[in-house]
Parts: sequence; structure tokens; C-alpha cells
Amino acid sequence: MTHAGSPWRVAVVGGGIAGLAAAYFLRDAASVTVFEGSARLGGKLAVSEVAGIAADEGAEALLARRPEGIDLIRAVGLAAQIVTPGTTSARIWTRGAFRELPERQLMGVPSDFGALARADVLSPAGLARARLDAELPATPIDGDLPVAAAISARFGPEVVDRLVDPLLGGVYAGRSEELSFEATLPGLAAAARQHRSLAEAAGTLLPPPSSSPSAVFVTLAGGLGTLPPALAAASGAHLRTGSMVRGLSRIPNGWRLVIGAASQPETVHADAVILAVPARPASRLLAPVAAGAAAALGEIRYASMAIVTLAYPRPAFAVPLAGSGYLVPAVDGRAVKAVTFSTVKWPHLLPGLHEDGLHVVRCSVGRIGEEAILQRDDAELAALAAGEFAAATGVSGPPADARVTRWGGGLPQYSVGHLDRVARIRASVAAQPGLAVCGAAYDGLGIPACIATARTAADQVLKHLANRGGGHDGTTAADGGQ
Repeated sequence: MTHAGSPWRVAVVGGGIAGLAAAYFLRDAASVTVFEGSARLGGKLAVSEVAGIAADEGAEALLARRPEGIDLIRAVGLAAQIVTPGTTSARIWTRGAFRELPERQLMGVPSDFGALARADVLSPAGLARARLDAELPATPIDGDLPVAAAISARFGPEVVDRLVDPLLGGVYAGRSEELSFEATLPGLAAAARQHRSLAEAAGTLLPPPSSSPSAVFVTLAGGLGTLPPALAAASGAHLRTGSMVRGLSRIPNGWRLVIGAASQPETVHADAVILAVPARPASRLLAPVAAGAAAALGEIRYASMAIVTLAYPRPAFAVPLAGSGYLVPAVDGRAVKAVTFSTVKWPHLLPGLHEDGLHVVRCSVGRIGEEAILQRDDAELAALAAGEFAAATGVSGPPADARVTRWGGGLPQYSVGHLDRVARIRASVAAQPGLAVCGAAYDGLGIPACIATARTAADQVLKHLANRGGGHDGTTAADGGQ
């Protein structure tokens, strides 16, 4: 429970995973209210049924090698729900065929040219160009570069188009010619400065070939969409959905927030505020109080995309589904950029082994700059995804059920200069005592990264409150149910 006797009142703006995590980290030190403008908590984490199977609508896995996600899951009592994938072996569907991802690659960057040749993803000319990485003189990395420029300088354009771009596109719904090498592949960018060959640099970041593989991803048996409700309950915070924060300003002993419609505004006072919302609304709220942060946030673009979840009878597949799914290069001109075989990747979803059981697949549609595709209605979008899926897999007949989930402006783009942008945001916000930011716009899109930003924001607020000492004097007592 939030510390009921605490004199401090903290407002968290945004009820996604970052905002709820921040509220949880503050639970023992302050009275916390989470303001969420939409009708539900959870942000990009949600679960609903497709053909009677509970399946995630947004993020469906989190990185296991970062501790923040699993630690929080355990802390809120969901440890028994953690499950690992049955397989994570994805392929590339390109040039009309499925092709294996090369062994020993890092986000599509090869470290073993023999494995790259065996995968048969590149043309003979593309493979020959990629091998030149081992012979070319060192490529200077002067400042931030687009991913495509940094990698194609070593391997040529085909490695970027057929491998790197699909893998990065699956994370950001972005394009490698725009994404920042330093922000999206920081480990590789650092290693590239130490090695002449980029393949050699990538190899230093991979586990030894002889090591036993460990789970890269995990999820929850009921879906990752079950995490936000558990986290909200464990935080003990006062949770207000349908409460859009429209204004933020300083007052002598804290902050004033304006909630709700302009015709009936509600004023709330708080000792500290954490903004856990996307860049655009954060920029709008910060404009009167931290102009530098507002300007930098305004430079962050977002991609829109949709998840089309399809359920098929298992007999519809003449050839059994193999691996965890596949990626599609943008250069192939398809609407669907990635497909996950959900009931293969996550065997716990299988409704039973009888012959009339179902396979569930999820198709990611749309990339940055492809918003026109998303203008189709749900039925058209589902039909488009099903058609491309059938072309790749040969599945016969229509799906037994379909669900379309749209994430308009859902994925921040870490374009060139992102790290400098984030540094400017944080410096500007730090100049305002009792103010902090967190979320996917800063240090990573994944759930553990978002939780890490929430921990940092909560620590900043706690330090500010400790420095103030004593407590508020009544002028910052929040109304509106806090």
C-alpha cells in the first residue's frame, strides 16, 4: 500500500507500464495518484481473447537477460506465471522463400561469414560484398550515424536490407536509414570503435558457441497484459482513469495539475510529478515549465502499426508451422513486417492437441511512413494480413477468428541524435525540482527498459522529497480524491 501517513503527494501522469512501475517504487514513501487519460490502465500491454484463447494485443514478451522485468513480476506475486518460449528460431521470408536467420548474428549483423552463406539470405553478389568487411580498412565512426550507413559501409546494402532492417523493424516499426546506430545498437557501436571488422565486433558481444543457450524472452501464462493490473494493485496508488492531465505549472511548494475538460477543469496540487506519457503529450505539458525538454521531445517521431491476430484450424496447415515465426524485409514491399506463430512459440497457449485445435498467429502491419495501410477498416486489414500469411505458409481457407489492434503513434523512433536529445530532455527536467520523466521515449522500448526509467524517475523524486524534509504545508494538499 502507498504510505497512508506520508505527508508527500506525488502525481504520476500516465498509467502504462512505466507510470505504474513508478507508482510502485514510490509506494512506501508517498501518497501516489496515477492519472490516466484513457479508460484503462496498461498502455501497450493488454490481453483479450481470440477464438477463446487469451492472447496479448501489444507486447507479448520481455527480455530475460535484463533483470528489471522479471524482478518486478516476482515482486508483485506473478512469479509462478512466468513461462519460457518453446522456440525462438525465427526465419526471413524474402525473395519468395523462407530463409534461415544466420547463426551467430546480432540484430542481423553477421559474425560468421560461413553461417551467413549457409543461410542463403543474400544474393551471391551481396554475400561477396559482405565478406569484404574482413578486408576493408577501419571505418571511422565520427558521431552518431544511421544504422544503415554504419553497417552498409562494412557489409554492403544487402545485409542491411535483408537482415538488419527486418530485425530492427520488428522492434521499432522503423527504418534503418533513419534509426540511430548509437541509440538502437549501443553495444555494437561501442565495439565497432575497438575492432576493424564489424563482424568481429559483433562476435565479441555474442555468447561462446559452446555455451548452453538460456531463455532470451519470457512471458506470463495469462499474457503480459495481466501484469499492469497486478502492478497497479501492488502499488497501492489511487488510480484515476479517464483523467486527462491538460496543464502543468509550478507553485511555491510544488506543482499544479489541471485535469479534465476545459469547461470543467479540476485542479490538483502535488509535491512532485512524474510524466510517464509519450513524447508529444509530455512536450505539451512541459512547454510552460521546461522549454528545452519540450522542444527536444517534440523532435521524437512515432510510428503507427497494428497487430492482426488470426486463429486457424490446425488441419488448415498442410506443412506444420516451424519456428517462432518470420520477418519480412521492407524491400519486398509487403504490408506485414513480422509474423509470430504464437501457439508454437508459446506452447502453453495451445488449446489442446486434438486434431480440431487452433493455431494462433500474430501479424505486425505497418512501418514508419506507411500510415496509409492502416487507413483500411478492420475487415480489410485482417484480410490483407491473412492473404500475405497464406502466400508465405500455404495455409488453406480463411481464419476461424481475427482480431485487429491498432497502436496509433505507438512506437517512438530513436532517430539519429536520439542520445543527445534525451540528454537535453533530462537536463532541462532536472532543473525543475520535483519533476521527472520516464517511459519508452528515452532508453529503450522494451518493458525492462521502461521499468528502469521508472526506477530512475522515482529515485529522483524521492531524493527531492528527502531534501525538502518536513512535509508540505497544506498548500500542496491534493484534492480530487488524492
